[in-house]
Amino acid sequence: MQHKVYRMSFAKVYPLYVQKAKKKKRSQEEVDEVIRWLTGYTRAGLAKQLKKEVTIETFFAEAPKLNPNASLIKGVVCGVRVEDVKEPLMQKIRYLDKLIDELAKGKSMEKILRS
Repeated sequence: MQHKVYRMSFAKVYPLYVQKAKKKKRSQEEVDEVIRWLTGYTRAGLAKQLKKEVTIETFFAEAPKLNPNASLIKGVVCGVRVEDVKEPLMQKIRYLDKLIDELAKGKSMEKILRS
C-alpha cells in the first residue's frame, strides 16, 4: 500500500518546513542547507524540483545521493523512531522531518548535519 504522503507535492510541503524553521528564528537558507545535505541536491537542483512541483516520492527518487551519514539520524518524529522505520522512502521522509525538527529546536548546524 502506498502512503498518501508519497503523492503529495514536495513544493507544497517545503513552505511548511520553512515556516516551522522561521517561527524559531531559523532561515530558509538553513532549511535548504539541511535538505541539500540529506539529498545531495545542489541549490539549482533543489530549486528545479520545487519549480517542477514533483511528488515527494519523485523528489527522493531523483535525489542525487542520500547522505551516507543519514543513518546517524536518530530519534522520534510523530511518535515514531526514525531508525525503526522499515519502508525506505518513509524513512527518508522521517529523516527530513527530524532534521527540520532539530533546526526548529535550535540545534547547531554542525550537530544537525552530523559533522
